[in-house]
Amino acid sequence: GGRRTDAVRQGIVMNQARTGYARLDDQIDWYDTKSMHHQAWYRRLKVISIAAAALVPLVSGLEGYALLAGGLGVVVVIVEGLQHVNQHHENWIRYRSTCENLRHEKFLYLAGASGYDGLSEDEALRQLAMQVESLLSRESNDWLQLRRSLDDKPAGSAQPSSD
Repeated sequence: GGRRTDAVRQGIVMNQARTGYARLDDQIDWYDTKSMHHQAWYRRLKVISIAAAALVPLVSGLEGYALLAGGLGVVVVIVEGLQHVNQHHENWIRYRSTCENLRHEKFLYLAGASGYDGLSEDEALRQLAMQVESLLSRESNDWLQLRRSLDDKPAGSAQPSSD
């Protein structure tokens, strides 16, 4: 246990350490929060969809419950539609990936590793800013492309999610 405990402590210290580039920490917090938000909604909606879909055959076999079976089918369609429109799964994964990429860059900077090795403090901070802004720009472009691809799809062409 001692090594693992030390590694965990070091990770916590690195997470809480500030870089002097406030935008980086703000963006890490934003992407982390949004990732958790989308993960929670994705999981909630998926559980509702699976439960409602699983109950349809059971309820449809009961005499006098056809309306309930139909209602459960409607719930499945609505929940899957919400999943598609809000892109909770895709946003969860993309936001988590961006958050972890930003954290990775922060750790490299704080450790003076990789592209930060041998740089003066000012040069290292400039390098950090360029790397962070490049990551954020890429994320923004990816988000816009996803939005455009969803807007360009004709109504009714969406495939149900298999996740």
